[in-house]
Amino acid sequence: MTVAVDPYAERPAAASIRFLYGLNPLAKLAAPVPAIVALIFVRDAATPAVFVLLAYALLIIGVRFTRRLASILFLALPIAVLAIGAGFSVWTDAARVDDTAVMWQIGSWTMYAGALETGFSTALRIAAIVSLTLTAGLSMTGPDLVRATVQQLRVPYRIGYTALAAFRFVPRFGHELDVIRQAHRVRGAHGGRGPFSAVARWFGYIVPLLAGAIRHAERVALAMDARAFGAHPDRTERHLVPWRVRDTVFVIVFWIVSAAIFVLFRPFA
Repeated sequence: MTVAVDPYAERPAAASIRFLYGLNPLAKLAAPVPAIVALIFVRDAATPAVFVLLAYALLIIGVRFTRRLASILFLALPIAVLAIGAGFSVWTDAARVDDTAVMWQIGSWTMYAGALETGFSTALRIAAIVSLTLTAGLSMTGPDLVRATVQQLRVPYRIGYTALAAFRFVPRFGHELDVIRQAHRVRGAHGGRGPFSAVARWFGYIVPLLAGAIRHAERVALAMDARAFGAHPDRTERHLVPWRVRDTVFVIVFWIVSAAIFVLFRPFA
């Protein structure tokens, strides 16, 4: 039996040293944005490598260290860097880098040092951007982000909470699909192996899944109407997500550190 992952579930309790959980979601989004935008235009390998190390340090210290985090940081991202770097190295136009050292040669095909530098600098740039986005993605929940946008950015709650209700359909669909699969197994429906049996099984899932989605949508609509959703220009917030001094400090310090890295390595010079 598979368990549906709910990205909008409440965050489990964590130690106080995991400081990223205590920051406003908007602060965690605003802090790396200038660095992410600037990283799009850099061409060296050292600058994104430093940002990868910075993001790794923030994640290891600031969030709960779990198997999921370890697999992302020490397995998925390194493998992605190697695969993307090798791919871009092969695709690099050899005529542009034929004045660099020859790394190896197979027949008429030559791998130049410039091609490797281009490929792996691109891979490190992508890894740096992904790592910086993970500092926010792994330390906040969907409801907190919606509450922050409504409370600090003054996004109309009709838009914010409607989007939140829509996103909540995703884990709900996963749960209902799992229930439908178990029911089909119990009844022995669409058994067998092969592509045709798989297609028949998936067609058997569509109708009950759509019926369940319609029922869930009706219940959500009735619940929102019963709470006078949209009847007034604003609503009283049960859970506040304030912007504190530490949020401002985190954003400013992150911007200063990012600027210092760019000044030190001069990737645009």
